[in-house]
Amino acid sequence: MTPDTLSVWAPNASHVDVLVTPVEGHGAEPTTAPERHAMTAGDGGWWTWRRPDDTTLDYSFSVDGGDPRPDPRAAWLPHGVHGAARTFDATAHSWSDEDWRGTREGRGVPGGVVYELHIGTFTAEGTFDAAIAHLKHLVDLGVDVVEVMPVAAFGGTHGWGYDGVAPYAVQHAYGGPAAFQRFVEACHHQGLGVCLDVVYNHLGPTGNYLAEFGPYFTDTHTTPWGPAVNLDAEGSHEVRRWVLDNALRWFRDFHVDALRLDAVHELRDESQPHILAQLSDETASLAEQLGRPLDLIAESDLNDAVMVTPTSEGGRGMTAQWDDDIHHALHVALTGETQGYYADFAGGTEAWPEGGPLSVLAKTLSDAFLHDGRVSTFRGQVWGAPVDQAARSGHQFLAYLQTHDQVGNRATGDRISDQISPGQQAVGAALYLLSPFTAMVFMGEEWRASTPFAFFTSFEEEWLAEAVRSGRRAEFAAHGWNEADVPDPQDPATRAHSVLDWREPYAPGHNEMLHFYRQLIRVRRTQPDVASGDLQATSVTFDEDARWIILSRGAVHVVANLAGRSQVVPFAGEVEHVLASWGRAPIVDAEGVRLDGHDVAVLRTS
Repeated sequence: MTPDTLSVWAPNASHVDVLVTPVEGHGAEPTTAPERHAMTAGDGGWWTWRRPDDTTLDYSFSVDGGDPRPDPRAAWLPHGVHGAARTFDATAHSWSDEDWRGTREGRGVPGGVVYELHIGTFTAEGTFDAAIAHLKHLVDLGVDVVEVMPVAAFGGTHGWGYDGVAPYAVQHAYGGPAAFQRFVEACHHQGLGVCLDVVYNHLGPTGNYLAEFGPYFTDTHTTPWGPAVNLDAEGSHEVRRWVLDNALRWFRDFHVDALRLDAVHELRDESQPHILAQLSDETASLAEQLGRPLDLIAESDLNDAVMVTPTSEGGRGMTAQWDDDIHHALHVALTGETQGYYADFAGGTEAWPEGGPLSVLAKTLSDAFLHDGRVSTFRGQVWGAPVDQAARSGHQFLAYLQTHDQVGNRATGDRISDQISPGQQAVGAALYLLSPFTAMVFMGEEWRASTPFAFFTSFEEEWLAEAVRSGRRAEFAAHGWNEADVPDPQDPATRAHSVLDWREPYAPGHNEMLHFYRQLIRVRRTQPDVASGDLQATSVTFDEDARWIILSRGAVHVVANLAGRSQVVPFAGEVEHVLASWGRAPIVDAEGVRLDGHDVAVLRTS
């Protein structure tokens, strides 16, 4: 769409009308009935209507006399996902980040510290402007990149964002597209990059009108959400451009630095090049044009480094990918939970018969994946492929102790800090923050937040609200939960209880963990051996029975006692400096390192 033209792709339509209403003043409600204008058919199934002037308009499209529908490329939906779109000039913002060349002197996401947050619960207000007030906290923590959970418009005012139906629009309740531009600019002024979580594999259940415009979906492939987005069947060229143009737009018009691509294994595409490879190549071209790094981070269930293999070598070309195996191994080693997909990570299974949870943890910290061509018992088949340590950097994999999924998909949204001691969390934090991987902190984790992160929605349709409510309760009842204990996703209190309490970082019982996270990230930034992503320079030793583990990164060693009692962890080497410690200063002598129960120390040897 050009500034003076409204356009829409509707290849099978015989006629398309646009309904427009002038908006008097920014944010005002229309005061007149919409005017209907016939659009002009053009090449490739595109229809256009030239605007008489640059007045802000509310507009919608009617295909073959059908009900008015919002623009599939709408940037702003102030009336919700069923209402008219509003024109938005993305170039009107006067940017003041001209000197921005990307995080950490232009190095981008790899090797940095990412901070995942949800705009709707990061503050009580749940807006971009309110979030800006807390960016200094992230800077002090040592964060490099702020990863924002999806902001694409979805039904209702509150939700996680993974049921969005308008990928080009910014959720109005968060402040809309202009507020997102202000947020990105504020992050850049604080030295923080911005990664936006985007969802291209499906659309949500309400407000999804794409099929009325054209073949956006195909029955050739199916996904957990139904027919797949059409990436390789008839009409797919424009659907692919709808995806690709959306991604490039966030980089170009909103100055975003990275995109996290949700569940890319559900982007079903048998054409060449694969949509991800095409996106990678087009992103690289734009990065060269803009003069700053642009990163693509995949959430992939495939456990295959093909995702981060360059397109020139036949890969998908992603910068990095989430690594759930590291999370699962940490979670089982710390909590002892072994239900569901955690079973393999306890060891003693067909996937890993060699030993227990510490041996599994040691493998993931060294090799990135547990399932790397081994049997995955919860999938019921051989899964994944080994990571070539000589060819791949650990920075191409994200390691984490918590994520929105791993917290919010629990019945009550309880955090790992509800299940383990502060010392155990400190052990987990030290192991992943000082690992060879790119690290990701989930909002509030750094101060051991007491607030949950529960699954919540605010659908307006009662049938949908009840389907979500009953479906979630039935799912957890099947796992032994009392239905009454599972929060109602539609209850506003569920969202309210998930809002971070910004008094906690300064309170006893919370400030100590925040201080330790800052220590660890400082070590990560200042110690070259830790900053490296060299998997071959990483080694792990452990004692399954005594419950201790040592992660060594060159001359830096994370010495951890997972046992609940004090013990001496055998350690050989001349300790030059204690870089960080959770409990009392460790006692180092000829026998090793004496640590309290659930304790960890970071040592540098000469």
